[in-house]
Amino acid sequence: MNEIKRYSIIKPTLETPFHIDFDWWKNHDQNWRVYLYSFLCDEHQEIYSNVENSPKIDWVDPVTAEVFIVDGIQHTLMNHCAKQSEFIEKHTTIVNVVFGIFLSNGNKPLTPEQLSSITGKDAMTILRTFSGPQVYRGIRPLQSK
Repeated sequence: MNEIKRYSIIKPTLETPFHIDFDWWKNHDQNWRVYLYSFLCDEHQEIYSNVENSPKIDWVDPVTAEVFIVDGIQHTLMNHCAKQSEFIEKHTTIVNVVFGIFLSNGNKPLTPEQLSSITGKDAMTILRTFSGPQVYRGIRPLQSK
């Protein structure tokens, strides 16, 4: 049975946690893999030079022990490339910086206030950017289940 996800109409606040909703992003942007590829380190850009042939990988959530099938580029990016010291500095727009933070922290949800303390960007600017009608790179408020 397919579960239909309903999204809240409650307006996010500075205390609302955000994350990358990879499912939303994959369903709404045909170029999501190309964008992920652009964040790979040089070594992995060479390995994944054929973006469309990225393997699927079994990934075990370290907290819940649930097994998920994830895209190889996404897994490599989050577990290797995003851990490199120069990763965040390399990406300068607010969308890219926040996206990079979520990649480097394993997509752990963060509030605009927390993101502000990491990026030095204004928390209200972060909130306005990611709570408006346009969704950037799948960054959305965390939905409670």
